Amino acid sequence: MRQIAIAGAGPTGAAFALLLVQRGITVTLVEAAPDFQRIFRGEGLMPSGIEAIAQMGVSDIIENIPHRELSGWEFILGKKSLFRVDEPVEPGTQPCTLVSQPPLLEGLIARAREYPEFEFIQGIAVKDLLWDKNQRVAGVKLADGREIPSRLVIGADGRNSVIRKVAKIELKREPKNMDVLWFKLTAHPKFVKDNVFSAIGDGENAFAVFHGAEEGKLHLAWTVSPNETVDTQRTTKQWAQMFASTSPSWFAEHFIQHANTVERPIKLSVVVGRCPKWYAPGVLLLGDAAHPMAPIRAQGINVGLRDTIIATNYLVPLLNQNADEEAIDKVLSKIQAEREPEIIRVQQLQVREEAQARLIPRNPQLRSVVLKIARLISPLVRKSWIQRQHDMRHGVKKVKLNV
Repeated sequence: MRQIAIAGAGPTGAAFALLLVQRGITVTLVEAAPDFQRIFRGEGLMPSGIEAIAQMGVSDIIENIPHRELSGWEFILGKKSLFRVDEPVEPGTQPCTLVSQPPLLEGLIARAREYPEFEFIQGIAVKDLLWDKNQRVAGVKLADGREIPSRLVIGADGRNSVIRKVAKIELKREPKNMDVLWFKLTAHPKFVKDNVFSAIGDGENAFAVFHGAEEGKLHLAWTVSPNETVDTQRTTKQWAQMFASTSPSWFAEHFIQHANTVERPIKLSVVVGRCPKWYAPGVLLLGDAAHPMAPIRAQGINVGLRDTIIATNYLVPLLNQNADEEAIDKVLSKIQAEREPEIIRVQQLQVREEAQARLIPRNPQLRSVVLKIARLISPLVRKSWIQRQHDMRHGVKKVKLNV
C-alpha cells in the first residue's frame, strides 16, 4: 500500500509529491492529461510562491526553464498613464516572475523520479475512490480499472476536482462576477525590454497585457461579464481593432500592424469559492480543489504551493512514525486551520480589486469625472494600490518548511 495517492499533477500536486518522497514517503501521483501542454496554464509567481519554491530546494528548476521577471505594473486610463509601480514593489523583495508551467511541472516530476518512493501515472484519470469497511477513503480507482490503495488520498485536481465530488465535500461558490478571454499575440518591443503588466481601459472596455514566459509572445486578458454575450468568432482584425481603440497610440499601431498574430481567444470560466471542510476521513483537498481562486494577481499557484508546505509539516512526522489512520485524520483539520485565514484574506482582497475595476465602467458620470482629474488623483490611487498588494504578494503570515 502506498502512503499517499495524489490526484492531479499541477503545481500543487507535483510539488507536494516531491516534498513527500524527499522525506521517505511513498507516493503515487496520478495525472489524467497525457502531457502538460494545456492551452492555458497560469504563469505568475509572486514573492510568496518564489519563497516557497526556494524552501523546497528547487529554485534551480526555475533558473533553467523559460521565465521572465515583471518590470512593473502600469495602469492606463483613457489612453494615458494613470500611474506605474516598478518591481519589486517593496525594496529588497523578489519581483513577480512569470514561469512557463509545462517545463516547471516536468522539472518537478523529473526531480521526484530520482526517489524510489515515487510512482507517476500519466494519461489515466482518477474515476472513483476506494473505501474500507468503516467508510474511510482507502485509495483511488483509475479509469483503466487499476486500484491504488493508500493511507491518505490528496485531491490536488483543481477547481473541478473529481476527488472533491466523489468524496462529497461541499464547495461554497462565491458569486460569479467575471469570465476571462485569453489571447496571445506577437510581442511589442517595449514589452521585451520593459515587461510591464499593463492594465488598459477607457472606462468601459478594459484588458490586461504582459509578456509571458514564452519568447516573443504577449498575453492579453479581457474580462467579460459572465452574462455578457461575446462573439468569440470575430476575425483577428476585428479583435485587433477593438484593442487598438482602447490603447495609447504606440500600442494601437502595434495591434493594427500585427493583427494577423492575434490568436483566437480561450474562454476561462472563473470559479471562486472555498470548501467549509477541506477533508473527510482518508482524504484531503489542497490548492484549487479546496479553494479555487480568482485570476486576479495570479494567486492560484502561490497559495497552492504554500498549502503543500503546511501539509508536509503535519503529515510527514506521522507517516514516518507509521501513525494510525485516526491520528492522520485528526491533523487534517489543523492543516486547514493554519491555511484558511490566508485564503479568506486573499479572496477578500481579490473581490475588492475586482469591485474597484468594475466601479468606473458601471458609472458613466464617475467615469467622466475620473478621466478629467486622473492626473490629480494619481498619487493617491498609486499609494492605495501599493498598500492593497502586500498580502497578495507575500501571504498573510510566514510559511516555513519545518521537516
